[in-house]
Amino acid sequence: MSVPPADQAPLDQDASSTVSLEPAEPGARHDEQAAFDARAFLARLTSRPGVYQMYGPDGGILYVGKAKNLKKRVSSYFRSKGLAPKTAALVARIQHIEVTVTNSETEALLLEQNLIKEQRPPYNILLRDDKSYPYIFISDRDAYPAVRFHRGARRAKGSYFGPFPSGTAVRESLNLLQKLFRIRPCEDSFFRNRSRPCLQYQIQRCSGPCVELITKEAYADDLRHASMFLEGKSNAVMQELAAQMEAAAAQLDFEQAAQLRDQLSNLQQVQEQQYVSGFEGHADVIGCALKPGGVGIHMLYVRGGRIIGSKVFHPRVSIEDSEADVLSAFVAQWYLGASREIPDQVIVPLALADKNALEQALAQRRGRKVALQHSVRGDKAGWQRLAQTNAEQQLSSHLASKQNVYNRFLALQDALGLDSVPQRLECFDISHSSGEATVASCVVFDRNGPLKTDYRHFNIDDITAGDDYAAMHQALQRRYTRLKKGEGKLPDILLIDGGKGQVSQARAVLEELQITEVLIVGVAKGPSRRAGLETLVLAESGEEITLSGDAPALHLIQHIRDEAHRFAITGHRARRGKARKTSRLEGIDGIGPKRRRELLRHFGGLQEIERASVEEIAKVSTISRKLAEDIYFALHPDP
Repeated sequence: MSVPPADQAPLDQDASSTVSLEPAEPGARHDEQAAFDARAFLARLTSRPGVYQMYGPDGGILYVGKAKNLKKRVSSYFRSKGLAPKTAALVARIQHIEVTVTNSETEALLLEQNLIKEQRPPYNILLRDDKSYPYIFISDRDAYPAVRFHRGARRAKGSYFGPFPSGTAVRESLNLLQKLFRIRPCEDSFFRNRSRPCLQYQIQRCSGPCVELITKEAYADDLRHASMFLEGKSNAVMQELAAQMEAAAAQLDFEQAAQLRDQLSNLQQVQEQQYVSGFEGHADVIGCALKPGGVGIHMLYVRGGRIIGSKVFHPRVSIEDSEADVLSAFVAQWYLGASREIPDQVIVPLALADKNALEQALAQRRGRKVALQHSVRGDKAGWQRLAQTNAEQQLSSHLASKQNVYNRFLALQDALGLDSVPQRLECFDISHSSGEATVASCVVFDRNGPLKTDYRHFNIDDITAGDDYAAMHQALQRRYTRLKKGEGKLPDILLIDGGKGQVSQARAVLEELQITEVLIVGVAKGPSRRAGLETLVLAESGEEITLSGDAPALHLIQHIRDEAHRFAITGHRARRGKARKTSRLEGIDGIGPKRRRELLRHFGGLQEIERASVEEIAKVSTISRKLAEDIYFALHPDP
């Protein structure tokens, strides 16, 4: 069953909805003249398995491919030399690339085949034979049957396994069978004319049946295991191999036991979980990610228990909308706003307040019952996690896109009334636990987005615990003293996570260092501390600016503020964890690892050492009276 294509025009917005849905059409671009920025795209691309779709300047599909590692595979198209002419021609036309993350390469293969058959990309048609599905064939006539690639009519007698989504999938499966079970892949004419084993035997990819280095019974057992593996009974194969390994070890045949152990280990490594076993109906699985500045919705189409396609959306929403609001509006507009196929089930990541009304409307439109689910288990939960992962990945990629970030910088220029577009932003935040392990963070954004190589942590010491103003003052002084000395670049705008108190600290530091070219802006949370209600405080004039919740400039500020908050928490947790793992004995002169072990062994723990008197500490064989006094007073600094 094919996936219904999305309408080319945006869906009509319901009068009562705050969400205006715009499908992220494959060829959509912000700037028709802009060339594809491969470096920026690859910098944010995941290394997980998945499918990539390449689109041309007119928005048409050019090529669909799969990858075990998306980052490595897609990067290979953009190397400086060594590309085949056809590949070079493809790369020259690329204007946009979309990726769909999968759980495994096998799922990527299945999805790739469905997308090729659905979209018929021109560069795939020339490279693939799509006339029929390929199979794996095992003859039942030979004493030592081979396992072979088969395409076309199934006339020969034997076992056929498949269909597989592509010839590549069959060849990779055959390679796997050779590695796991050492089944011969050679043609019969080659097999019958051997007088010694070939290279496949030498590299342990064949058991050498051509010269009878394995008995017919043992080969038949390996072939049976291979057939069970192709039928999806890998757990049963592993149980048999484990039993055989234990039996061989009991008989002191350790060489055979070691071979079975290695075979079992290889099988465990290649076994992949497929979310296709317990569900035979049709479902649409929706993932939703919401961040300041955007929403990402990723829909997986499941037909007959298999993922056959996906689609990405980036609706325009107000900052006040929750994920549930976005999902409710999306489901209503997508299925009810146009003539589209409605599946048996629609799986969403969270509960919707209008679930019953949506189910009734969908059932009325479809003419049959439709289940709108959010709490699912087993296979459906796996699909749900996959859709959510893709939604988050797509949204991160969308927010980090070069054009999107640049547009926000332009909006920030307008919002602050600047003469030129800012080039560099820095944002500071403070994190601690009731004053413990205080850490300040500094994150940097340029027109390409986060510049993580310039991020910095500052461990804050020698201040009153919990004094955020003093912590901010110390962090800013250390940072801008270095920048004043020429150890880095000054920002155009310094953002401070806080109100007038924190802003005054920043202004005092920069005035002391005679830095006048940096604009200081505080980001103060509103009374309810909800996102979208922030107030910008300008240090120079004291003016307060409130931007609308959907303003691109506010989205940029929220993005860098949230990144500073995340980075500060990361640094604080690392420092706190390190401090709590450090023994108080480590700071005492004369106490090395050996004496620490002796003390802990003698007393049983640090608390017992703290309770001990000088005389008791001196009873440890490696501790002198003088050293015992040093230890005691180091652990009891107060008189």
